[in-house]
Amino acid sequence: MRALQYLNRYLKKYRFLLLLGLLFTVSSRIFAVLAPSLVGDSITVIEQFIRTGETDLTDIKRLLLTNIALIVGAALISGIFTFSMRQTIINVSRHIEYDLKNAVYNHYQKLSLRFYKKNRVGDLMSRISEDVSRVRMYVGPALMYSINTITLFVIVISYMLSVAPKLTLYTLLPLPILSFLIYRLSRAIHERSTLVQQMLSKLSTFSQESFSGINVIKTYAIEPNRTIEMASISKESKTKNMSLVQVQAWFFPMMILLIGISNVLVIFIGGNQYMNGQIELGVLAEFIIYVNMLTWPVATVGWVTSIIQQAEASQKRINEFLGQEPDIQDGITANKKITSIDISFDKVNFIYDDTGIQSLKDVSFKLPSGKTLAVMGPTGSGKTTLLQLLSKTYLPHSGKVSLGNFALQDYTQHDIREIMGVVPQQPFLFSDTIAHNIRFGKPDATEEEIEKAAKQASVHANIVGFKAGYETMLGERGITLSGGQKQRLSIARALIKNPKILLLDDCLSAVDTETEEAILNELKKNNKDTSAIIVCHRVSSAKNADYILVLKDGEIAQYGTHKELVNKAGYYKELYEEQRIEETKT
Repeated sequence: MRALQYLNRYLKKYRFLLLLGLLFTVSSRIFAVLAPSLVGDSITVIEQFIRTGETDLTDIKRLLLTNIALIVGAALISGIFTFSMRQTIINVSRHIEYDLKNAVYNHYQKLSLRFYKKNRVGDLMSRISEDVSRVRMYVGPALMYSINTITLFVIVISYMLSVAPKLTLYTLLPLPILSFLIYRLSRAIHERSTLVQQMLSKLSTFSQESFSGINVIKTYAIEPNRTIEMASISKESKTKNMSLVQVQAWFFPMMILLIGISNVLVIFIGGNQYMNGQIELGVLAEFIIYVNMLTWPVATVGWVTSIIQQAEASQKRINEFLGQEPDIQDGITANKKITSIDISFDKVNFIYDDTGIQSLKDVSFKLPSGKTLAVMGPTGSGKTTLLQLLSKTYLPHSGKVSLGNFALQDYTQHDIREIMGVVPQQPFLFSDTIAHNIRFGKPDATEEEIEKAAKQASVHANIVGFKAGYETMLGERGITLSGGQKQRLSIARALIKNPKILLLDDCLSAVDTETEEAILNELKKNNKDTSAIIVCHRVSSAKNADYILVLKDGEIAQYGTHKELVNKAGYYKELYEEQRIEETKT
């Protein structure tokens, strides 16, 4: 149960409620065990009445009615305490489930981009949903029934030993066998539960990818292939689950068998003791009731053990991610306030650890505050990496990236990203209204601010053309919009922040040249104090920038203004002439 030790912090947090639940449990069990004792006393009194041959039933009627009233009263009080026990402990489990899901979600958000490259969304979802639900069963029902069982065992067995020690020992004889069998079965359940959870993650991942990529699946007409793959994964998952339930199926029959053996021992040994005058008939009846009273708690031992083993496997999977630290963390030196947005790269080198590819090599340039830099170059030349270093998504392997007089390491990630508006290569839109998607950049934005940002991004006309306007609901990832509309909505989301630094990563590729120029002119007119870095492949996007930087194989191939580069042999001039010829043809 090492993995489950992580939950001790939550058990400590809710310790007072748990102690109250424990008090309710003990109280309910105390009142529950009164009934067998009263039944035994009643049977003993009736037996003695018959033996003595008395005919006056007044006293015995009064005693029996009193005992019946006490049994009913004890049952009612026990029921009230049992209800309170469930309300207390089960509620605690829901609070812990809430806290654990938030802890996992918050940790997910802190982890670096590399973590999401290595792990699939379906697996992440499975751990925060299915695995956390299994853990809740441990801190809820499993904990409640464990306390209930232990309390009942202590009270009942203590009483049984005080009344008939020898009969008690014979009655409890099957328990060591039960303990051994539970130990062996628990190990098998733990191993198979781990495999079941892994298969569930695999199934969730496959389903999530199938639904997200349904457009590609239909386009390539590979629905039958995906169906066959899904059937194969489902079959494997079923096999793993069947393997688990086959082990779990041994528990209840085994418990009932051992309880049955205990009943036989009570009747046989207790019957002999009664005939030998060692115990009264009422004691024999008490023991039979007590043994059967222990039937359900003993049977739940197997169920609880199964829950604990599954929770252990699930918490171990959760801990794997909770134990991972972000690649980039704010150190003790990250306490400077950003007062200048002059951008500087000084001999920056960067290598992707997972591939070993050096994306940037000795890159150096400066961009004064309020200026615009266009970054161009062939695919794989390091353009996106440059933006990711500036937003502190990655740290350079060597060299220094600075804002003002300090390196990025001297600022917190939050402070850096707070002043930035970033539009990625592949825009991501949420399944929400258009207004909320734009407002995502500034949660407290007014309708006027939303419209202003949409106009700057040249998407306002498209939005008002929709039936519901800004309240139009988008499909998952904005599937209901065209590529150009998605890009412009993402730009509006970045602009609504009024960022001091704007990073556009080839986010105008899906719009026509006329719209592109309109957007760039709006940016220059309304964001004069904003520093902008625009990654692009069109000369039309770069020509109005203050500076143009051309990357090739991670190195700076050219740097200068449009006028300078268009008159100098190289990548930019070739691209300019090529695109001018294409425009002439059209």
